[in-house]
Amino acid sequence: MRSKSLGFKELVAIAIGGMVGGGIFTILGISVSIVGFLAPFAIALGGIIAFFAAYSYVQLGVYYKDEGATYAFYKRTYPDSHMAASFIGWFTIFGYISTLALYAYTFSSYSISGFEFANNEIVRKAVAIAIIWLFALINLWSVRGMGRIEDLMVYTKLIILLIISIALIYYGKTDIHSFSQTFIKDFDHSNTMNILIVASVTFVAYEGFQLVINAVNEMDEPDINIPRAIYTAVILVALIYFIIALGAVLAIPIDDLIKNKEYALASGARDIMGDLGQNLVIAGAILATSSAISGTMFGSSRQMARIADDGYLPNILTIRKERIPTYAITAMAATASLLILSGGLRLILEFGSITFLLVSLLMAVANFKIRKQTHSSTFFTLTSIFGLLIGAALILYYEFQTKPDQLFFIVGIYAILSLGAWGYAKFASNLYPKEKKQNLFKKFLSFLKNKGHF
Repeated sequence: MRSKSLGFKELVAIAIGGMVGGGIFTILGISVSIVGFLAPFAIALGGIIAFFAAYSYVQLGVYYKDEGATYAFYKRTYPDSHMAASFIGWFTIFGYISTLALYAYTFSSYSISGFEFANNEIVRKAVAIAIIWLFALINLWSVRGMGRIEDLMVYTKLIILLIISIALIYYGKTDIHSFSQTFIKDFDHSNTMNILIVASVTFVAYEGFQLVINAVNEMDEPDINIPRAIYTAVILVALIYFIIALGAVLAIPIDDLIKNKEYALASGARDIMGDLGQNLVIAGAILATSSAISGTMFGSSRQMARIADDGYLPNILTIRKERIPTYAITAMAATASLLILSGGLRLILEFGSITFLLVSLLMAVANFKIRKQTHSSTFFTLTSIFGLLIGAALILYYEFQTKPDQLFFIVGIYAILSLGAWGYAKFASNLYPKEKKQNLFKKFLSFLKNKGHF
């Protein structure tokens, strides 16, 4: 029997590639603006939240072994509920769309950071939309060979990030004594809620570990490798983010990180290491976001087509040309472009984090429902549910306190998504497969016989 092609190393690369997609380049400035020198620790705390979220994905992934992952798990856990399938489908897809917008926005911010128009919002959004459509065209044109260099791209990203981290720490202007004093000062001025808010907001930077499950049909020993790969990747990414954030706050003035939050690392590296440092950071950001945009669009467009196949999204999204879901790719690119036009970095970041916190919460609820079958810890699953629920609530609270108009916009998006999911759930409930229609007809005949009608 021929061995499957994906082992532990490849699966870790898939998970890390899904998570390190420009997230750290995006979240750093915003995190520092909220909690100052505590940002590295708050970002690492986001990794703990991701670890709890990963628990239910791992348990369900090992139990179902279904490459459909999030959507398939929820649908199979609630097989008789069109509403459950439709809602998880819509929220999962729009979560991926928000990450596409986030990666594209980050790509744009860093790619133009060396020019005079770096702070021009119109230019930044135009470049972000252009890069989304570029990768949409690439996905529409051909998928041949896209997966052949994934390991190389992922580990190249990690090497660049490691070099950046070492350089930032080496050139750091803040000694340990000054850092500890500032840390204590920031800790006194930042309450626990602010730290938890940053951990929740940065959750989207850890999204992507579930991509391992999409490869279940191509992996060796899924019962062993799914948990090993996902947990290893989450821990490694949390450590990477912590080291980079720590190097940044040691080397770059806090005011500069806040002022240039859209491209904080590039700006800081230029001041410390000159053009070489800036170009290195820009190269790392472009490589990270490019691979993430392409990979996210590739996988999520196919999941969108599958959800449409089940009747929970417009039927046109099921159309494929040479196995490529052309309309799904186009729809994802168009919707991500609209999200970019609708708001800035913070809106996209927080919308993405809330969405994936809610989706992960639904996964934890599903795992709790069948915890005996998945052999899951009741305590750990309930802790996951509680933590993810609190995380989503904290982001909404933060928005209400700081930008209520943006909160209303986010709530409005969710209202539209909920209405669409509800409508398609009602529509799909009338589209029974042929076998179900036959079973219903047989039951109807049996009912008539029991009543003595014939």
